[in-house]
Amino acid sequence: MKALTVEPMRAGSAALEDVPEPSENMGSILVSAIALGVCGTDMEILSGQYGWPPPGRQRLIIGHESLGKVIEAPADAQVSPGDLVVGIVRRPDPVPCYSCARGEWDFCRNGEYTEHGIKSLDGYCAERFRLDPSFTVKVDNTLGVLGVLLEPTSIVAKAWEQIEKVGNRTYWEPHKVLITGAGPIGLLAALLAIQRNMEVHVLDRVDGGRKPELVRKLGATYHQGTVKQALPDADVIIECTGASQVVLDAIENIGDGGVVCLTGVSSGGRKLVVDAGGLNKNMVLENEAVVGSVNANRRHYVAAAEALARADKEWLSGLISRKVSLDNWSDAFSRQENDVKVVIQIGEI
Repeated sequence: MKALTVEPMRAGSAALEDVPEPSENMGSILVSAIALGVCGTDMEILSGQYGWPPPGRQRLIIGHESLGKVIEAPADAQVSPGDLVVGIVRRPDPVPCYSCARGEWDFCRNGEYTEHGIKSLDGYCAERFRLDPSFTVKVDNTLGVLGVLLEPTSIVAKAWEQIEKVGNRTYWEPHKVLITGAGPIGLLAALLAIQRNMEVHVLDRVDGGRKPELVRKLGATYHQGTVKQALPDADVIIECTGASQVVLDAIENIGDGGVVCLTGVSSGGRKLVVDAGGLNKNMVLENEAVVGSVNANRRHYVAAAEALARADKEWLSGLISRKVSLDNWSDAFSRQENDVKVVIQIGEI
């Protein structure tokens, strides 16, 4: 079968090649791949910045935003042949740490977790792959190829869980939400805010095209400029850019008693002048909180599946800006001006 592989930490090593069928050791559910979402992590792996191959191997099958159709499943599995499914990305560490032992592998304490298509486990950019039933999530069949959005939606489902846990330290009625960044994560975070009946604002740099249109169709307000100009008294800010200045602006401009959730990963190396004392004073006196959120566990995938099933399918389809065939995979990694989410089409539903 065909698969997109890469030699981690070596730029320019990606290739579409023939590989063996997936081993039954990888799971009892056999899946025919339909689509794979491309994200910044995949870009970093292809450029040689990141990634680990499976033990004893030089090459890694890339891809973690999966969607496939079940071919075979054991009788006691919660999915059946014909079901659309997504594979959970992270696996708990083998020790396991106390978080992984309780199914909270997104909070792994010792860093020994593995991740499909990223760290020591083959990914999903192959014509077929296998899944363990415990790490398989069923997708509403009416979503079709839009089910490929489940993994990024799981990231913001977890972010919202973290926000609500922190906010509910006291009586809390959040109304106004600011999302910084109108990429896939930001737009999906805005979707989940709309589903919570909140007043939603989205801040980004572009002044036209697909992103502002998607924000407005969602019923949210689109902004350019700074956090302070967009919404200086937000109850919640979800930061999805990782841009150092935007991160700082979010923390400095959250409303009293508000929660800032950081989901964007900064590259580091940029130095900013910060009034640390003033920042600390405001956070303490105004009961402000900042929380980081990354990855997702099973309950976040399930929450994401429910959120996508409730969403407007026409709006969701607008997130997928391009579909590229597996044979032309390299086109998916060449960013175009109006891209939001690019998908590699591997098979048919």
